[in-house]
Amino acid sequence: MKHSFKYLLLGSLIVTCCGQATKEKPTSTATTAVGIENNLGTINEKGPTVKTRFIPPKGFKRSSADEKSFTAYLRNLPLKPMGTQVRYFDGAIKDDDDVYDAVVDMEITNKDLQQCADAVMRLRGEYFYSIKAYDQISFTLTNGFKVDYSEWIRGNRVIVKGNKTFWRMTAEASNTYKDFRNYMDFIFTYAGTLSLSESLHSKDIKDIASGDVFILGGSPGHAVMVVDVAENKAGEKIFLLAQSYMPAQETQILKNNNDANLSPWYSASVPGTLNTPQWTFDTGQLMTW
Repeated sequence: MKHSFKYLLLGSLIVTCCGQATKEKPTSTATTAVGIENNLGTINEKGPTVKTRFIPPKGFKRSSADEKSFTAYLRNLPLKPMGTQVRYFDGAIKDDDDVYDAVVDMEITNKDLQQCADAVMRLRGEYFYSIKAYDQISFTLTNGFKVDYSEWIRGNRVIVKGNKTFWRMTAEASNTYKDFRNYMDFIFTYAGTLSLSESLHSKDIKDIASGDVFILGGSPGHAVMVVDVAENKAGEKIFLLAQSYMPAQETQILKNNNDANLSPWYSASVPGTLNTPQWTFDTGQLMTW
């Protein structure tokens, strides 16, 4: 989600990101292909993280994950207390409780920047920053220019003159968390669903894993991230989704309005389309890094 056009310094970049798309809310509450019993009670209201708040339903287990993996990072995302409402960048409340079950405890600033693809990139960037893998932090702008955080650390900043985009050293070398956040805000401004989708690779939903992204690049477009996966002995998988939306707002763990018994988990056995509270994806729109 992003304004359709934004301008970068002396040049212009067409930004095609998430847009407001209308869709009817699903009316079916039939269970999915995953054969589980009513899983009421699988939400631990006092759990402070994704892993401790959302317990997989009976018969499903999370796979083991290295403590420095992206999977572990996403499972340990801090959540605000149960019942907290999502806030927009300006402090206003998103009061539609049919959309989300939890709010990720992560600041978003008071600028209308961190929308859908931005939240996905933020989580990826925060993960690499947390493990000091600074050379892995890199995103591509809508005009195709690759912006490596390693260059930002050196004091280089992106300049555009006409059709040319290049680095110029205009700041002191630094790698504080504030520098990282300034870098991410720059990325949010000039990248979006289109550039992100072109940087990712298609993936079969049967192989879905934490960190994967359902994404439609364009304007309108949208992106949501898979933040956890569990599997049963039959090989059936279920997963949790997180999103931001438009205008910029806190990242939220989505409800599954198609299956009240399974919510907030989604089944990877969905036939062709994935209905989320504010967007419908084709299952073929699953991508990975």
